Amino acid sequence: MRTRSEIRARKAMWDRLAYHGIGIGTAFFFLTPFAVTLLSSFRPNSESVTPPLPPWPRSGLSFDAYRALDGFGSGIWQHMFNSLVVSIGTVLLTVAVSVLAGYGFSRYRFPFKNVLFVLVIATLMIPFQSILTPLFIILARLGLNNSLFGLMLVYVTLQLPFSVFMMRNAFDAVPKEIEEAARIDGARDLRLLVRVLLPLVMPGIATVSIFAFLNAWNEFFAALVLLSSNDNYTLPVLMTAVRAGRLGAINWGAVQAGVAVMVVPCLIVFLLLQRYYMRGLMAGAVK
Repeated sequence: MRTRSEIRARKAMWDRLAYHGIGIGTAFFFLTPFAVTLLSSFRPNSESVTPPLPPWPRSGLSFDAYRALDGFGSGIWQHMFNSLVVSIGTVLLTVAVSVLAGYGFSRYRFPFKNVLFVLVIATLMIPFQSILTPLFIILARLGLNNSLFGLMLVYVTLQLPFSVFMMRNAFDAVPKEIEEAARIDGARDLRLLVRVLLPLVMPGIATVSIFAFLNAWNEFFAALVLLSSNDNYTLPVLMTAVRAGRLGAINWGAVQAGVAVMVVPCLIVFLLLQRYYMRGLMAGAVK
């Protein structure tokens, strides 16, 4: 006859097995589409139109799909470079502006502070498509139409309301006693922000960076409207040409290769910052 401690130990073991089993099953469910896409992108041209299962190439690995993808537009490397420039620039500008704005809204007192903050957040309710024409006209007047920098500014503008909200919450979560102690030690505003507060709000910065990168990397509509030169197109715009095909014929191998190229950087960024992202997102939710 089993003792009570043995029963509890056996129950705990089954609970752990169930917990890890459900976790592995869920991870398999979500990772399977990525694995199928990645494996399918290494099929030769002769297998690209065959059924997707099994996804692995039957006659060996081939880079035919990636060579075909490089034949669209100005080449995959040029369009990937455009996307990286826009995405990284969007992240840097968004983080810089949102950190300063969040710090100001959190720590300083000035007239109509709450009203201004509400107005900033209220812009989230405005559909992006409704302001695309005014943005196009403004960029044309500034001479920034059909430029990666102009597209970057548009992405920063669209990302700032959420980013300012997150950074204000991140600074609000830092005890003011830490800031007061740093001021007593002689630290002033900019030095205080850079050396004392930034390491404490790093989860919020990581959250803002991930959202800014993913939105800029995957955005299609603004890039299609605001860019008119083939050399400046980003990857999502290139993928429409791949998906449309030539004379109605779609190269499914090139489509799978394009999807793999677009997904991999997103996974890398998320995996590198996921620890900070989870902490920053939870902190914002609590506040």
